Amino acid sequence: MKKAKLIAVEYCLPKGELTNEQLAAQFPEWPAEKIKEKLGVTCRHIAADGELSSDLATRAAQKLINSGVVSIGDVDYLIFCTQSPDYFLPTTACLIQDRLGIPKSCGALDFNLGCSGWVYGLGLAKGLIESGQAANVLFLTGETYSKFLSDSDKGTRTLFGDAGTATLVSAVESDDELIGPFVYGTDGSGAEHLIVTHGGLRHPCSPKTPETGLCMNGGEIFSFSVREVSKSVSSLFEKSDKTIESVDLFIFHQANAYMLDFLKKKCGIPESKFYTWFETVGNTVSNSIPIALHHAIADGKARPGMIIMFVGFGVGLSWAACLARL
Repeated sequence: MKKAKLIAVEYCLPKGELTNEQLAAQFPEWPAEKIKEKLGVTCRHIAADGELSSDLATRAAQKLINSGVVSIGDVDYLIFCTQSPDYFLPTTACLIQDRLGIPKSCGALDFNLGCSGWVYGLGLAKGLIESGQAANVLFLTGETYSKFLSDSDKGTRTLFGDAGTATLVSAVESDDELIGPFVYGTDGSGAEHLIVTHGGLRHPCSPKTPETGLCMNGGEIFSFSVREVSKSVSSLFEKSDKTIESVDLFIFHQANAYMLDFLKKKCGIPESKFYTWFETVGNTVSNSIPIALHHAIADGKARPGMIIMFVGFGVGLSWAACLARL
């Protein structure tokens, strides 16, 4: 029986960096040590002028393809998760298909989602494969939130970094479920708590309407996460008949140290099973889980045969959780 399997993950960071020391020089009331203590971040990578999310995702895809896990000619579907596309239209995934030289017979689409996006994308890839529509799905994420941030907003500038990732999901013969089950959640009534208000068609930018960057109500985002994440974890346990003991590793959206520590304790997850990797990259939105997974594999914390729970949550408001066997 054809099942979707998570094959490989790669990522790419822009060369530009924003350190705690640089931020502290601009905001003396927010010293470098305090940023590290509160958020767990020492540095974040920032895309250059003219460097876009598609550039970062394309470089990540090239790394994955160069590793030999798949031939470019065998990719038959391309998915790109981003909230910072090149254009309103055409679809950025179409541009990436051309840049990578993926066959014209492939499908390609973008979807707009933030911190829960990677889990949602796994669900889409699984559906395409197990319904017989694709055999090799190249699932990319890319974000350049830095381009939405005001220079004077120390809260968001200390938090977010830019990145791109590439995940290969392929069809294999298996009697076992290798990705899934999934649980999802959406609460659009909280959209205003993490939003870029201007630039779209609802509030277009014009000479009379200066561009307004990303607005974040950190307290409301924290409250939402505390309220919904533990519920989604419990729901996934019920749906899968798994327990904390039978899951080998947990990788949550890498939001910040304070939030992750709180959620880990609220969910009752042992420290030894809770993997984080974000100190030198910050919150990279939809990229954060695959970047952490890449390092968990490299560190030997995630090994073949392990069952991993992935949990994404944030802008939307949106959340999702799933299991996968490496």
